[in-house]
Amino acid sequence: MPTFLMMTRLNSEGTSSGKGVVELERSAMSRVRSECPGVEWLASYATFGPYDYVDVFRADGIDTAAKVAAIIRAFGRAHTEIWPAVDWQHYKGLMRELPAAA
Repeated sequence: MPTFLMMTRLNSEGTSSGKGVVELERSAMSRVRSECPGVEWLASYATFGPYDYVDVFRADGIDTAAKVAAIIRAFGRAHTEIWPAVDWQHYKGLMRELPAAA
């Protein structure tokens, strides 16, 4: 299954309290599990840059990943981005298959 990174930035309503963020996450993840049962969650990180969270998950394709992002966006009143991720070793193999530069 493809791996995706989801970058999330909550708006000020979504970050007004620590307890609120925890409850928001619980509700959103319950909905993701219900609506997208095949998604495999690999990791979640709080970050201190332009995004509040980075989540790493596997999904059967871009449509399912987009559905996950839409759920998070709706629950968290958030901005989300989905980035496909390719394992580094696999990527190096793909690069070896490219024709040599002229």
